[in-house]
Amino acid sequence: MPLVPAMRAAAQVAFDRLELLRILDLYGRMVAAGLWRDYAMDFGKEAASFSAFRRTAERPTARIEKRPALRGRQGMWALYGEAGQVLKRGHELAGVLSPLERRLLKLVED
Repeated sequence: MPLVPAMRAAAQVAFDRLELLRILDLYGRMVAAGLWRDYAMDFGKEAASFSAFRRTAERPTARIEKRPALRGRQGMWALYGEAGQVLKRGHELAGVLSPLERRLLKLVED
């Protein structure tokens, strides 16, 4: 008996190749700066998340979440801080990552 669309298991949410490349590029730069040391990824039916840790045993320093159900509202991307507060939401990954990228900028003295 063929499966009816309603009977199929819901697909899990994942990052596409370009999204993951952008996130891992930022992760690598944060590791090089000494801010992050470990990461974890979680893929569920409603959301995919990338968590970055200063140390393995603590709470994540930052969590990047993709939730496609919110695409039409405030945007499917969200950045959460260490205490779980929403730092940034948006429709584009680059805009949501900007607070983290600002941490890497350093003033150059003459």
